[in-house]
Amino acid sequence: MAKRRKGRAVNGILLLDKPYNMSSNHALQAVKRIYFAQKAGHTGALDPLATGMLPICLGEGTKFSQFLLDTDKTYRVTAKLGIRTTTSDAAGEIVCEKPVNVSDTELLIALDKFRGSTKQVPSMYSALKYQGKPLYKYAREGIEIERESRDITVFSLTLLSFKNDEITLDIHVSKGTYIRTIIDDLGEMLGCGAHVAQLRRTAVGSYPVEDMITLEQVEALLAEAKEADISPSQLLDPLLVPMESAVAGMPKVYVDDMSANFLRHGNPVQASNAPVDGLVQVYLGEPSAQNAEFIGVGFIDDNGLVAPKRIVVIEPNHQF
Repeated sequence: MAKRRKGRAVNGILLLDKPYNMSSNHALQAVKRIYFAQKAGHTGALDPLATGMLPICLGEGTKFSQFLLDTDKTYRVTAKLGIRTTTSDAAGEIVCEKPVNVSDTELLIALDKFRGSTKQVPSMYSALKYQGKPLYKYAREGIEIERESRDITVFSLTLLSFKNDEITLDIHVSKGTYIRTIIDDLGEMLGCGAHVAQLRRTAVGSYPVEDMITLEQVEALLAEAKEADISPSQLLDPLLVPMESAVAGMPKVYVDDMSANFLRHGNPVQASNAPVDGLVQVYLGEPSAQNAEFIGVGFIDDNGLVAPKRIVVIEPNHQF
């Protein structure tokens, strides 16, 4: 007999505003505990010293976390010029200090070199893995690993302020872009060194910043529910955005009950409105229906059929 999972089968995505000095995994475990969720996963770690949007996927939503890992991100970063550190942020040890003699014009010229498509060598203090071990663990042991450069895109880079030895930027970047590396490279380009003093992720994909909620707010709702002797799910679950929001940019196809059943059993089906290739959102119902049910993500196979890639399995959601 299969062992019953501990927790609720709650599905959705919480747009957590991760606090300062907390690891992404700690934040994930806190949300999982508060929601009493069976499964939870985040969508790309934020450094402990960074704050801001950290989508937490719950239940079947974890099946679509990869799509948020692959989406673009937006950050607000304050960089301190004149000091370079081992980790390229305020947590690292100082490597060198130099006077800051940078004009507005010099800064603007340097910033322009980062816009568009470029190559970036990941930091040794990143979570990228080498032989199954994160690079930052090698770095802490004083071991330098050769890293290959990767293609990145800086969609926009806006200078918000430049005062004394600090600059503040808004940066919209493609997946896998390290803001610390951009700041470290900028400091070297300016000849004075630099490191990240503050970093906040303001957006993941198209999720709006106003939908973020803090851990303190979520914990307060849990306490409020207990005080009122009502199910916490009544106050907590409305905070979740639908799991299909993780794949909002994909084309939609609609299938009937029989085709949905085939997909759930791993079989490809025909859909009249399917594109010729790529990934698609799959819904049970008619395109005109307001209550069409999201059943997962499919891909167009070599025969032009919609084949299952990530299919939702809905279990009873018991209140707690």
